[in-house]
Amino acid sequence: MVYIWNDPSEVPADFGPSVVTIGNFDGVHRGHQQVLSELIRTARITRSKAVVVTFDPHPALVHRPESAPELIMGLQDKLEALGELGLDAILVMKYSLDLASLTPEEFVEQYLVDCLHAGHVVIGHDVRFGRGNSGDLDTMRELGRKFGFEVQVIREFGSEGYPLHDDDGEDRRCSSTWVREALQEGDVATASAVLGRPHRMRGEVVHGAARGRALGFPTANLASNASGLIPADGIYAGWLVDQAGTRWPAAISVGSNPTFDGVSRQVEAHVIDRPKEDVEDFDLYGQTVVVEFVARLRGMVAYRGPEALVEQMRLDVVQAHELLARR
Repeated sequence: MVYIWNDPSEVPADFGPSVVTIGNFDGVHRGHQQVLSELIRTARITRSKAVVVTFDPHPALVHRPESAPELIMGLQDKLEALGELGLDAILVMKYSLDLASLTPEEFVEQYLVDCLHAGHVVIGHDVRFGRGNSGDLDTMRELGRKFGFEVQVIREFGSEGYPLHDDDGEDRRCSSTWVREALQEGDVATASAVLGRPHRMRGEVVHGAARGRALGFPTANLASNASGLIPADGIYAGWLVDQAGTRWPAAISVGSNPTFDGVSRQVEAHVIDRPKEDVEDFDLYGQTVVVEFVARLRGMVAYRGPEALVEQMRLDVVQAHELLARR
């Protein structure tokens, strides 16, 4: 069981000792997983609790909302991804200007030492914390000597001998930026390689224009406020996970339906391989579902009428079926 605290006041007074790391962890990618693996290993060796301190909202949304990066995943998916790694607890700090005003020493003393009773702090080389991001690795080491905790520095995944390369064949550090770049290009395969799992979106299934059903390809349309970064327009093979936890193979469309002069971008998933007699009772409206992107099949194209579109959709479904059958 993973304890999730939404405020430091929820942490039991007798909690600890702990091994702690801090960060935004957007995407919980393989670089994050490398840090957290060492965090958990150290916690088990020292008979301590493995704890992550993360923030909501993302600090960039507070300091520079006009230029903040799109989040790879929503808070619920981030907590689930973190919880699956074997942590003992996650402290979600409400990020605000008041929290940002704390000096590095005030932040460490109040939350890592007094609240979580940290015996070890696990961080990357590029850690920044405290007012104006003035705290760095040297600062943390100095505070560790002052407050009596060990500082453990973890090498970055992908930059020191790990076989993970970009399109130019260059070794590249795993990062949330790399994931965003890949998704914005529709390269969900690279995003999955950096994440260590398929990229996902989560949202409620809402009624759309019902064009897919009229064409023989009913779709589950995600609400506009669905969480998770929307990949580039196109057709993808992937999975739809319904509210009961059942995973369905799916052909996923991202775009504005140019054949019908659509304007707003939509994410809609057509579940494939269902027996024909079960299609009509497959009602997902109102459910919160997860859509996972495995591979991009093609870009979005405006076709010369519904007939050409239906023929292409048939081909998309066959291709998605064949690809997913190998997974």
